[in-house]
Amino acid sequence: MTTSSVSKGCFVFKPASKKQRILSAGDYFHDEDEESASSKLRFETLQSLWQQIKLETDSIQEELNKNILDSLAEFARTSTTFFRSKTDEWTFRMRSSEIPTAALVLGVNVTDHNMTFQNLCELLHQSVTPYVVGLDAKDCPSLKHTLQKLLLHLMGYHLSVEEDEEETQPKANISGIPKKRIQCSIATLCEWYQTVTKDSNVLSPSKKRKSTLGKFGQNPPIVVIFKDLESFTSKVLQDFIIICSQYIHQLPFIFIFGIATSPATVHRMLPHSVSSLLCIELFQSLSCTKHLTTVMDKLILTTSFPFKLNGKALQVLLSIFLFHDFSVRNFIKGLQLSLMEHFYNQPLSVLCCDKHKASKRAQMLSSEECENVRQLPSFMRYVENQEPDEQVKLLTDDHHLKEVVQQLLKQLHLYHKNYYPVLRCLHVLTSSLPKYPLGKQIRELHSMCLERNVWETEEYKSAFQLLRLMAKDELLTAFTKCIEILTYAKGKVINEVQEKLETFVKLFQELDNISLDYKEDDGEDTSPQKGFQQKTDLFHLQKTLLEMKELKKNKKLNKFEMLRLEAIDFIDHIVKKHLLPPEYLALHEVVYYSCSGTLRKHLNAAPRTAIQTALNNPYKYLPNESLQSDGGAISSTAPDICIAYKLHLECGRLINLYDWLEAFATVVSATEGNDTESPVIDDVKHARFIRAVSELEFVGFVKPTKKKTDHVARLTWGGC
Repeated sequence: MTTSSVSKGCFVFKPASKKQRILSAGDYFHDEDEESASSKLRFETLQSLWQQIKLETDSIQEELNKNILDSLAEFARTSTTFFRSKTDEWTFRMRSSEIPTAALVLGVNVTDHNMTFQNLCELLHQSVTPYVVGLDAKDCPSLKHTLQKLLLHLMGYHLSVEEDEEETQPKANISGIPKKRIQCSIATLCEWYQTVTKDSNVLSPSKKRKSTLGKFGQNPPIVVIFKDLESFTSKVLQDFIIICSQYIHQLPFIFIFGIATSPATVHRMLPHSVSSLLCIELFQSLSCTKHLTTVMDKLILTTSFPFKLNGKALQVLLSIFLFHDFSVRNFIKGLQLSLMEHFYNQPLSVLCCDKHKASKRAQMLSSEECENVRQLPSFMRYVENQEPDEQVKLLTDDHHLKEVVQQLLKQLHLYHKNYYPVLRCLHVLTSSLPKYPLGKQIRELHSMCLERNVWETEEYKSAFQLLRLMAKDELLTAFTKCIEILTYAKGKVINEVQEKLETFVKLFQELDNISLDYKEDDGEDTSPQKGFQQKTDLFHLQKTLLEMKELKKNKKLNKFEMLRLEAIDFIDHIVKKHLLPPEYLALHEVVYYSCSGTLRKHLNAAPRTAIQTALNNPYKYLPNESLQSDGGAISSTAPDICIAYKLHLECGRLINLYDWLEAFATVVSATEGNDTESPVIDDVKHARFIRAVSELEFVGFVKPTKKKTDHVARLTWGGC
């Protein structure tokens, strides 16, 4: 058999595999203690929190998209009304060739768009028209395929494109019309549309029941959604629009362009002669950063969700979001992965639940779980700070340990109960300051508070210097917002903080009728500023500035400044009291996930590094003692691709295939006990070598070259 490429020398026929079992979250828990009550309880808790994430994210998505989806539905209804009304004949003739088009700007977070389009299709199906088609650029490489997809979605026919092209598999016949092969064209669609709109007994293309066209009125529109406009070929898009505009009198088309970048994309892809055929209206969806803020409010900055991320783990998810994809969906996947990892690797995660359940479960801790508690670093620090008698009880008495664990869990829940309201108040006060010293978004401030004592940072000190200079109106507005935030929080400590802030607000308001200017002495002004402009030499200038600084220190504060200073000092006090990093609390490991390295490895993988590591050291992924080798030695028991890879590292830019085969056979013969100086190259070794080289070509390490027919070109240089 002759071949033109090294990748065509070996064919592997695998037997039909059995039906694979679909893995669920429960399959992540493969442990010897899987059947124990504790493992089952951990899995049930994981399922409950997983479901809570799903319900909250779906609710957030629906709530945030409600306004934009309702606007698009109203746009479709309005456009349909225009098609039906012909009162102004001149206007109708002028705009009859224009296709109503909604330019929907969704942002660059492409992975989040599918859910938006799915909700949009459902809404249009329910309230506007039964004829809604979503087109993906990957399915529409040419005009013929685009028309085929359009008709296939609407009519459910088995369509023909060209005889020499691969036929598309027919879909189920749900249109109620006998299945037959038809020509793919807009004229065919026009005939079908006239038939289904006149005959009420024809089945709807999207439902297996009689069409309810009366619900949508006469001649419901055909909505075509281009999900990823930037990915469509300009020529295909232009031809499709021109053809559809010629049939606009018979087919009430409505286009929706899904745009990821900018509305200018439409004019960049379409010339004026084509864009003039569209009546475009712009729609802007909510930004992905606001979407992320809402998700964090519901799932992270709340006491209703017990699972938490420490500062580094949260920073990994935020970094991937801000610097890679802006995808809220991927952020939620990262949160779910963290949740799964935490419950799998932390035996005490059974206590990661609400306060009442955690207290009950603490009473049911087994002796093994009590030992796990004693081994927690935070609990060990807690024990070291206790009296000697108490230390002995905590280390030996399980019953006493359970009581202490209950108290510590209550303190942990109380910490979160006070942390989030105070965090929001601090964000309200500092988010309006110039240059945002503590961050513009609350997620930045939260991440800062998780990693260190925020009051020790230069940003915090700078922010409070500015707060001590804030005007009365701005301060009153900020305090009023803080009071509104604390109103929704519950707890004795929070109520005391709220009452104190209300007292400050009343005192500030009482100052309206009092003059805020301090009294000045009568007579001539002896201030050093009087002759400031006249003294220009450096000595007098320095002397004047020092006098002004001393005068400012000795200046008596007025009532407003004293009250403002007292209020800001109070805010500083509650921040230092309630915004401690969680690492200071005992048992924080129970609810906080801290393996940021594992999270980064899973979410921000480096496939090239992983492949090179596996080929250089297969023992890392295949824990077989026979695969261990010293340094750069080539083990004869390693997989064939590993042997071929290490041998190709010793070659230059071009590799002679026969020399490579001989070296490969020499290494392989060592395991068979044959003479390695003159190895026999039989058919088996030849086939193994061809397969190994084909695999290296597949992953991109070598490629065939036309310079020498018996050589391959090396494509990579350097190690991992």
